[in-house]
Parts: sequence; C-alpha cells; structure tokens
Amino acid sequence: QVQLVESGGGSVQAGGSLRLSCAASGVTYSRYCLAWFRQAPGKEREGVAGIYTGGDTTFYADSVKGRFTISQDKSKNTLYLQMNSLKPEDTAMYYCAARMVWVCSRNSDEYDYWGQGTQVTVSS
Repeated sequence: QVQLVESGGGSVQAGGSLRLSCAASGVTYSRYCLAWFRQAPGKEREGVAGIYTGGDTTFYADSVKGRFTISQDKSKNTLYLQMNSLKPEDTAMYYCAARMVWVCSRNSDEYDYWGQGTQVTVSS
C-alpha cells in the first residue's frame, strides 16, 4: 500500500529557510503527481506546489512563487520542498499527497494518498 512520510518541519524566524522531505513507498506507477498542501488552524487546505514524476512539470500557489521550490529525487522516491524567505503566514501543517494520474491538480479532494503531516512554524 502507498505510504507517504514527511519530515523536515520545525520552527524558524521570519526570513529563514526550511527543507521538507516526503519519502514515498509502495507506489506501483512510475508517472504520477506528487504535491505539497498546507492547512492552518481555522483555514481550508491549500495547494502549495506540485510536480509530475513523468517529467518536471510543476505548479505553485501564487503566495509562494519565487520563495518555494519543489523538486524530486526519482532514484530515492523522495519529494522535496525548499522554503526560503519564510513568512509568519506560512505557518501551517504541511502534507505530502499523491495523485495517481498524469495530470496534477491544485485541489486536495483529487488526491488519493496523504502523509501524516509535518508542522512548520514561522515567528515574526
């Protein structure tokens, strides 16, 4: 069965950086979509960034463009999210998700598998 395990969260000051990792296992498809979502208390889940494993096609939320970079290490089945110039509004639980189709989506209800989440807290 597909498992996604996130790591790399923590607490940083505004302007700092964090690198999140998502280790995927049990995936039988070689070409699918992996994405990062986040959810803050009292707010709806937001699509942060996604990448298609069949190439390197990506999408980003407007709020993180220029600051966050999504990437993948296909040999290790690992997804990364490099987060720079962090802002307090980036504070949220970050989740890794997988969609077993060849087209990525920004909508959380279109994803099939989810990790347990890793907390990111940015202080001012």
